[in-house]
Amino acid sequence: MTGITDLAILLAEMTPSLDEERYVFLSLEEQSLTLPTIKMSFATIKESEGWTLIVPVDSATQSDSAEPALFQRIELKVNSSLEAVGLTAAVATTLAKENISANVVAAYFHDHIFVPEQDALTALKCLQRLSAQSRNGAFAL
Repeated sequence: MTGITDLAILLAEMTPSLDEERYVFLSLEEQSLTLPTIKMSFATIKESEGWTLIVPVDSATQSDSAEPALFQRIELKVNSSLEAVGLTAAVATTLAKENISANVVAAYFHDHIFVPEQDALTALKCLQRLSAQSRNGAFAL
């Protein structure tokens, strides 16, 4: 497996990047899944209760009348290994200190943090500060 495993390097080199796209999390039953639905999604996750899809809000079709929660995605532009230890904890702890929820999706090359839309800029600044502190050797959980 490729990618960086050293937490100090991951934190120092991560370059958080805010995606301007707005996303929603949907739950669908398997019979409702279609190839176009899967292709438009950022991520699909099979759970015992059904499928969770993370899709751009403009592509979402809501079956209920509830207003979906809107999220924005922050990509950590560092090649993190899936075997790295502590990156998710450091990011989640940093955001938790600002009362910001972090929904983390780890992919093969990068980690993606979905945060509530109203907190996206604050979350980005927090993660940029975390990276800067790590480069200066001042990181502590």
